[in-house]
Order: sequence, then C-alpha cells, then structure tokens
Amino acid sequence: MKYVGLQTQIDRNNRLSVMLLLAFPCIILGMVWIFLLILSYFNGGYVDQYGEVVHEVNIDAVNYYFLNALPWVVGGVGIWFLIAYFSNTSMVRAATHARPLERRENPRVYNIVENLCMTCGMDMPMINVVDDPQLNAFASGIDKKSYTVTVTTGLLDLLNDEELAGVIGHELTHIRNHDTRLLITSIVFVGIVSTIMSIVVRMLFNTFIYGGSSDRREGKNGGVSMVVIMLIGVVCCIIAYFFTLLTRFAISRKREYMADAGGAELCGNPLALASALRKISGNPGLQDVEREDVAQLFIVHEQGFTSGIQSFFSQMFATHPDTARRIEILEQF
Repeated sequence: MKYVGLQTQIDRNNRLSVMLLLAFPCIILGMVWIFLLILSYFNGGYVDQYGEVVHEVNIDAVNYYFLNALPWVVGGVGIWFLIAYFSNTSMVRAATHARPLERRENPRVYNIVENLCMTCGMDMPMINVVDDPQLNAFASGIDKKSYTVTVTTGLLDLLNDEELAGVIGHELTHIRNHDTRLLITSIVFVGIVSTIMSIVVRMLFNTFIYGGSSDRREGKNGGVSMVVIMLIGVVCCIIAYFFTLLTRFAISRKREYMADAGGAELCGNPLALASALRKISGNPGLQDVEREDVAQLFIVHEQGFTSGIQSFFSQMFATHPDTARRIEILEQF
C-alpha cells in the first residue's frame, strides 16, 4: 500500500463499511421473514386425493405477520443496541481489566500521544493501561468523550520511543477513521444475534427435556410442532450469526491495513511500526480476555489455524490480516 491515494482508499473503506453496517439490521429482519415463511410452509397445506400432505406457503399471511412483528423487532433491537452502545466504555474496561494511566505514572506515554495528536490535529484521547507483561494495544470509544488508547505494561517496557509512537499512531488512526465507532457497533449487533440464538437454543433444549408432559395433555402432534418451530428458529439464527460474523471480520481486516498505513505516516517511521509489530507478534498480550468480540480490537490478535483447509477457515474468520504480511507491506515504504 502506498501513500498516494491513501485518503481515497479511506473514503472507499468508510463507504463500504457503512453499507456493511446497514446489513446487520437487514440480516436480523430477513431472518424473521424467513422464519415466518418456513413456519407457513409447515403449518399450511392440504391432503390430496392420494392421502398425501401437500404443503403450501401463504405469502400474504407471511407478510401480514411480518409487518405486525416489525415494530416489535425494530424497537427491541433498537433499545438493546442503544443500551450496549452507550455502555461500551465500561464493557471494554471490565473485559480487559484496564485502568486509567495518569501522567505522573508515565509521562513518556503522554508526551508521545500529545505530540502525535498535535501532528494530526486531533483531540487528546484518554489513556488506559493493563497490568500485563505481554504486549498489545488497542483503541476504543464512540465519541470524543469516550475515545481511549489502551496499552499493556509489557508493551511500555519492551518498545523504544519510535516503536511505541508507531503503535500509538496506529491506534490514533483507528480513532481518526472512526474505526472504533464502527467496530463497537458491529460488536453490539453480533452480540444481539448471538443472544437471540442462545435463547432459542435454550427454549429448544427445554422443549426436549420438559415436553413429555405437554405431549400427554395436548397430544403428540402439538409437541412435534413445537420442536419443528424451535428447530427452524435455530437454523435461522445460525444463518444470521454466520453472516454477521463474516461481515464483522471483513470490516476488521480491511481497516487494520489502513491503520498501519496511517500510523506509519503519522509517526514518520514505517520501519519502527514494523519492528513493533514483530515484537508484539512474538508475545501478544491479553490472551486471557474471554470475550472474542473485544479481542478483535487488539493491534495483534493471532489465530490458531495455520495450514491446509484450516488455514482457509482461519483467514475467513480472522479479525486481523496476517501480521507477517502487515510487516512486509510496512517495510516496502
């Protein structure tokens, strides 16, 4: 990636990201419609002259029930989204065990951040630190009041000033390009679909475990119908979850390259950022973070699969591009 046309690529990435972001609610609503369609197929139909059941789909009925469910789905998802969206700061801090870093504790970091912010003309973000001997850093937040750059103590101890400036420049670029706002939004939507899927699976499990008594009172067909409905819900949720994951991961991979380029330009030393990434990849920190959605914010988030068909799925579901490839591109500057 060259410096020439960088802003054009950023603008293109932003437009694509907005389109991908709009896909999240469309996926949720699409799965609701498909659920109603399949439900209509199994519930509708008639017995032909040969005694066989012929299934039919009543599109008018499907659309009618979909329009009735639409305000409830949109309203519920909207409220859920707003609560998670505005509580993201405490969510990320709790997941990573980060704490505010005061100037007197490490004036070196504050000087580097201030110099880089003055260079690009942006407001100073908050600075957090995680007491972890391993190496990593990430940016988070949705607006000027919540924008934060977080580093580990291991990172501060191992990197020299130029390398640290490259890493912080990378994270500041995420903030400048509104990457953090987009990623927090995608985290929220994927969380919504994941929770809905968990609820449906739990309901299906309870139906299998406790459905026996209901069958005796209401008949076997009623219990079978309930299981079929639950299975349809599970399949729809899995499909929705799969596509939201692919969408979120695609957003992350493309924006990491842009943040590398912007960070290298901001610190003025691409080789320093390449050296920092090489050190970080040797001992990436915060691996004990249990939330995979939060871990996608890290500057380096290694994947477990390395070869064959496993490598294909690793690349498909990776939140970050290959670190070696990122280093190679930076060393071409």
